[in-house]
Amino acid sequence: MREATQAQQRPPDWGNLPIFPLGTVLFPGGALPLKVFETRYIDMTRECMKSGAPFGICLIKEGAEVGAPATPHDIGCLASITDWDMQQLGLLQIKTRGSQRFRILSSHVEAGGLIRAAAEPIADDAVVGVRSEFAGCMILLKALLPKLPMELIPEPHDFDNAAWLSNRLSEVLPIPALAKQKLMELQDPDSRLEIIHKYLGQQGLK
Repeated sequence: MREATQAQQRPPDWGNLPIFPLGTVLFPGGALPLKVFETRYIDMTRECMKSGAPFGICLIKEGAEVGAPATPHDIGCLASITDWDMQQLGLLQIKTRGSQRFRILSSHVEAGGLIRAAAEPIADDAVVGVRSEFAGCMILLKALLPKLPMELIPEPHDFDNAAWLSNRLSEVLPIPALAKQKLMELQDPDSRLEIIHKYLGQQGLK
């Protein structure tokens, strides 16, 4: 992989943000590798690598990842390209890192099928500590970490931060994509962690 040294050097174009609808939810601080092969997304990726600007990833609301433009959920997460490689012609492999959430205000589909949106940023979660009753969530993630691919939860780790902890657990737990979307949309990290805590109790995992 080749490091994308210009990534995140330019802020997002909130008035014309390229959108990549996926069947996966990206969380702030999350790592997401992608294989890009459709022309519209290869062109988008090249544009973002050249400019250093991020693109938006949204969970698909209606449609599919390939083919006709899918309808995305209104709330997504910015993705910055950190590495890329093209070992096979027409197949671009990239690594991305999630940053700020956003809300789509309006969107249009270009002739090539790429969705562009006018969007507004959503404030980052407050930095709050992990409450004592949620300590089991921290213990579980620490236990899971050695069993997960290193690139899935990149450093720095911040187990004492309720937002970081709840986002990472939301990523790795076997939760349906729509439920992950609802967790990502929450603006209170304590509420997100409380829901995860209850889920773990229901699954007998804490």
